[in-house]
This record gives sequence, C-alpha cells and structure tokens, in this order.
Amino acid sequence: MDVKETRYKLTLCDGTACIHNHSKAVQQALETELDKHGLKDSVSIHLSGCLGMCTKGPILIVNPGYIMYGRVQVEDVPEIVESHLVNNKAVTRLIITEDHLYNRFFRIFGDVDFFGKQMRIALRNCGIIDPENIDNYLSLRGYEALAKALETMTPGQVIEEVKKSGLRGRGGAGFPTGLKWEFTANQDSDEKYVICNADEGDPGAFMDRSAIEGDPHTVLEGMMIGGYAIGAGKGIIYIRAEYPLAIKRLEKAIASAREHGLLGENILGSDFAFDIEIRLGAGAFVCGEETALIHSIEGHRGMPRPRPPYPSVKGLFGKPTLINNVETWANIPVILLDGADWFNTVGTETSKGTKVFAVAGRVQNTGLVEVPMGTTLREIIYDICGGIPNGKRFKAVQTGGPSGGCLPEHYLDTEIDYESLAKAGSIMGSGGMIVIDEDSCMVSLARFFLEFTQDESCGKCTPCREGTKRMYEILTRITEGQGQPGDIEKLQRLGEMIKHSSLCGLGQSAPNPVLSTIENFREEYEEHIQDKKCRAGQCTALLSYTINDKCVGCGACKRVCPVNAIEGVRKEKHRILQEVCIRCGQCYEVCKFDAITKA
Repeated sequence: MDVKETRYKLTLCDGTACIHNHSKAVQQALETELDKHGLKDSVSIHLSGCLGMCTKGPILIVNPGYIMYGRVQVEDVPEIVESHLVNNKAVTRLIITEDHLYNRFFRIFGDVDFFGKQMRIALRNCGIIDPENIDNYLSLRGYEALAKALETMTPGQVIEEVKKSGLRGRGGAGFPTGLKWEFTANQDSDEKYVICNADEGDPGAFMDRSAIEGDPHTVLEGMMIGGYAIGAGKGIIYIRAEYPLAIKRLEKAIASAREHGLLGENILGSDFAFDIEIRLGAGAFVCGEETALIHSIEGHRGMPRPRPPYPSVKGLFGKPTLINNVETWANIPVILLDGADWFNTVGTETSKGTKVFAVAGRVQNTGLVEVPMGTTLREIIYDICGGIPNGKRFKAVQTGGPSGGCLPEHYLDTEIDYESLAKAGSIMGSGGMIVIDEDSCMVSLARFFLEFTQDESCGKCTPCREGTKRMYEILTRITEGQGQPGDIEKLQRLGEMIKHSSLCGLGQSAPNPVLSTIENFREEYEEHIQDKKCRAGQCTALLSYTINDKCVGCGACKRVCPVNAIEGVRKEKHRILQEVCIRCGQCYEVCKFDAITKA
C-alpha cells in the first residue's frame, strides 16, 4: 500500500502483559471495525513491544497526533473507530495523556510523568518498532553499528571503544564490560563463544523478556559485534523456556538476519563469519550464574564451579567464552554508533549509561523504566511510577531481586549506581525493584525471599545448602509466634557466614534480605519474638480476632466462619472461641459494623 494513502497509523502493544490483557482480541476487533467502516485502505495497524506502562495496557497509539489510549478493551473499539478515525474526535476517557515528549533519539513518547525522567537506550526501540519486522529495525539504524565495526574498525578498536564507554555488566555484579571483552580476546584459542544470558529468574523481574520481545535484533547485533571483537564464530542465547513469545521473536529475528546475510558466512561482504542459536533453560535461578549456565548448555546439571579459571579463559566446552546479559548487549550498538564519549556523558562517575528496572509491588505504575545512572530511588518511585496507591505510606524498596536488600524511607534519595546501593546495604542486581508499603511485614518478606533462594540453591556447597535452610527455619519459627531470644543474633551470624563462604553469587547474596531487614527494621523482629505481635497483620499465627461492643448480633461473621469458632444468638453480642479460631480473617472482612478487632 502506498504510504501516502495511509491516513491513520495505529500501534498496538503486543508484549506479554498486554497480550494477557486481551490485546489480541482488541486487534481482531479493530480489524473488524475498520472493515465495517471501509477504512482498511486508509488505516494501518502495527504491532510493537512493551512501552513499559504495564498497568495501563493494552495500549493503543493513534498517529498523527500521538494519542495514547490505555486499558483498551474490545468494547471500546467501536467508539475509537467511530469517534476518532471516522469523525476525528479523540475518545478522551481512554487517553493516558495528551502531552508529548521527544527522547534522546528523537522518537516521541507520550506520558511526561512516566517518561519525563527516563532515557531509553537499551529499550530505545521497544514500543516503537514491530519486533517481528527486520525492516523496521533497519529503518532505525539497525545493524549500522555492525557495519561500522566490520568496515572501519579493528577488533581491538571495538574493544577500546567499549572500554572507553565505561559500560559495566548489567547482569548484577557490574564488572567492566570492555575489560571482560579484552580478557577473552587475549586468549589464544582455535574456538571461542559468545553467550547472551537471558535466564531471568528474579521474582517480579521481566526486563530481559520485554527487551527481547520488543527489540530482538539489537541483542543479535550486540552479540555479533562482541563476536567480531573477541574472534568468536558462534553465539548462544540461553533463555528460559517460560518465555515463549520472546523465544518466538528471537527465532524469527535470527531467521530474518540469516536471510539478509547478517548471520552466517561473509557477513556484509567481510571475512567475518558468525551464527547464533538458542538454548532453552528449565527455569533454575542458579543458572543465571555464569558457570552454572555453561554447565547447563553443555548438558550437565546447572551447578556453579569455583573461579578462577573464569569463563573468559575456560568457558563453554573448555573454550574462552564471553558472557553478557540482554541489557548489556542492547547497549553495544548505541556505543558504537553514538560513540563512547557521548555514552560517558550519561550516568555517574563510576556507573555510566542507563539502567532498566522492572518496578513491581505497591506502586501506582508498575512496569519497566529506564533511567540514567544517578537517578534517585525517590524519582523512580514517586516521579515516574506515581507513588504508593490508596494513600498508604512508603515503607521500603527492595532492589536487586531476591538477593537484594530492603531500604527504608531515609534511603529514598540514594542515587542509583553500583557503589551507592552497595553502601546503603543493597545491590543493583539485574534490575528488579519491589516497592513495599506499610501493610507489609518485613520479617515475612525476608522469609519469602529466603524461601525462594533456599529452594533454588543447587545444593553443591554446604554454607548455602544448609545455612539458608537453618535461616529459613528460624524465620518460620519467628513468624509462627515461636521466636526465641537470641534468634536475631543467630540469623546475623549465619547470614555473615553464608555470605563469606558460599561458592557462587546466589549463596553469597542470599542472606541480604534478612540482614538488611534486621539492620533497618529490627524492631519488627523484636516485636515478633518478644511481644508475639505482627504490626502489619501479615503473620496469621500472631493475630487474634475479638468481637467488641459494636456487635449487633447480625450473625454474618458466624455464617462465614469455616471452623464454627463463633458463638452467639441473633441480636446479641457474639464471641470468638480463641482455641478453635484459625485466624483466617473472614469474620473481619465480612463485618459491616467494625465489630471485629484485629490485633
């Protein structure tokens, strides 16, 4: 179709969150309505990846005008087509915002509150292009960085540019990327490998998944540049099988790149040969660790090994191997195109560039954000993500996934970079960020994260295997009202021992949620142990329900009690039998007269 004939361009989010919220049905409804109004030749529908505003999906953008509609459902489609596309009158009740903002790459983003303090580098194309159309990627300077490397730069010059950029690995530890590339390139070997670690296992994290779903070619291009720089001919993307849409788009991107001569032999007419394949992981959290991931690819159980030797020296099949995560690879094409000098202007003195976070928990706008290093936690939580819903108070933010620390309110103005978060008692991690409000119990939260890491321990080393189990047992006792004097000190001793003696990063960081909550919320541990009280009302074994004088004897509580723990006659005050009550809270929820006291 001639572009001149297109009057409207509709862009519909086709990421996992929007698909879950029925964006496919919205797409079908749009096609039906356009056909009904004879608009199929003058309106085009385009699919895109995630824009990051997950709580407002499905998102539909109408151009010209860049009107962004949120939470679009099938029943809204006839009104959008009739009012906006036929009569040129926007449907105001569905508009997220009518403000406009251009980002660093001169592409329009809509919501000033959400996007105003963001800077999208790794996610620069997500929500903009059709991730299944290589022509869309090529139209936005796709594979130009690869061409520049092959045509005008030596492998050594590529590595120097990455080193000069100051880019640090976005997978968690923050090791300088260029230095890792240099170590691998300096190894003398007949065969080398490049690996993309897309094994994203943190609870609540979806940065890598969304980046691949929205812009798979940028990951491929970054890996190709890395392969050229270190002298590798084979790339492997290790991704968990629970990401079917990301896998599908990677497979399509790899096939398209091969068809265009961008993978295989003599890439872009050069002597460089490189190919990429996908390996599926079974969802083991420990396989996010480099050596465990390598063991999994080789067909062994995913268990870490001592380092050194590092993968740069002895990695996959005993050969030098370069491993970076999705976000790190996505930054590489930008560094080569716009230059290390420009990249150096973004971020802080020790942490250059931007960082992608998956913000979840008790916050108005959950989703993906990408901000310059040095942005404060307060700016992300309040200015970008809209603060805490329902008038609740902020209590803490946990950064770094299940191995990160929980930071209270006085850390909100902490700048986000590797050193500042570590100094505050947390870690950057791969980018998970969970916001916690006043209704959350910090002891129960620490127990939840430790249960996850204890369950995901590979069992190879005793400190992690046994130490985390003992910590989990103590936390369970505390939350069940059986805490004992000295339990806090035992948790601290065990935590420090596990941190300093575990084999890999999982064990070394597993105690962090417990240690940080003891450091910042010790009074809650003491209340659980000494007073047998949970101030947040989350630990059911520490709760008690009583009926006060407001009771009118309606019998509603008695009817819903699953264990017949409430006695009384109609129109008279009822009583809860404490020895029978299982503290399920159903009586509290159903009472309309505030006659149930929870303590």
